[in-house]
Amino acid sequence: MIRIESLSKSFQQQLVLDAVSMHIPAGQIFGLLGPNGAGKTTLIRIINQMLPANDGQIYLNGQALQKKHLSEIGYLPEERGLYKNMRVGEQLLFFAQLRGFSRPDALLKVRYWLDRFDIRDWEHKRLAALSKGMAQKIQFIAALVHDPSILILDEPLSGFDPVNVDLIMNEMKALKAQGKTIILSTHNMKSVDEICDRAALLHQGKKIAEDSVWNLRDAHDKGQIIVRFKGHMLGFANALWTDFELLEQHEISEGRFECVLGIRGQQRVNDLMRALQDKVEVERIEKRLPSMQEVFIDSISGKEGNHA
Repeated sequence: MIRIESLSKSFQQQLVLDAVSMHIPAGQIFGLLGPNGAGKTTLIRIINQMLPANDGQIYLNGQALQKKHLSEIGYLPEERGLYKNMRVGEQLLFFAQLRGFSRPDALLKVRYWLDRFDIRDWEHKRLAALSKGMAQKIQFIAALVHDPSILILDEPLSGFDPVNVDLIMNEMKALKAQGKTIILSTHNMKSVDEICDRAALLHQGKKIAEDSVWNLRDAHDKGQIIVRFKGHMLGFANALWTDFELLEQHEISEGRFECVLGIRGQQRVNDLMRALQDKVEVERIEKRLPSMQEVFIDSISGKEGNHA
């Protein structure tokens, strides 16, 4: 578990992090979100002890973060840090040995990950000969080859095609299942919806929200319901009466529709179900929670509006 308490950082009298506090539970995927310049990379570099904080403290499992804890952390930087003239295997061996592995143990780890990603034939290729996506895979392996308990991934999905995005996403899920703690800094909000347990939003160096992803989405609920049904659109619309507003309608196939409704007053999903039960055949009905992309935009827009 990582606890960040009142962390502040300035560069040339410009405040980049302003008394930021966070709680990152062990064994979860934690989304670190914010626009460019929000302070995400600075926070990550302080956790990695690449930069000192001006004020505040970071605790790892109750202990103040120290150099000895670096062996427990794997880091994938946004600015990739591979040596282009080294061969893939040599490079991964170097990173594993840098974290304390003997050469034989490091070699076992390297070959395990090359086999897992089905890229064993890249072992003797130079990094300069790889495409951006291929090099990304090697950088990802370099971050976890020493089997860290904490992974910090800064934009890990950039440069990947959809197939490899799924590959990395599935690998993150597998690492979480093994009990790893993952801090994910990303602009890919779809990935946050899909795999993050908890998230924090940074804006202009301040934390403006932190909670479970579900609670953050629920807090920005706009009172909308998705309904898919078989029947007549007129009968459906009449059943809504004045309690629900028809916002969108789509005919999926003949006699089958999907609609988005707005809730008026104190009405609930149960009230809608009762209103529809004798009018149409309901196939799907659920609250439409905003995506983390919408939460992100709402939160940032609100803060920028306050400064206008």
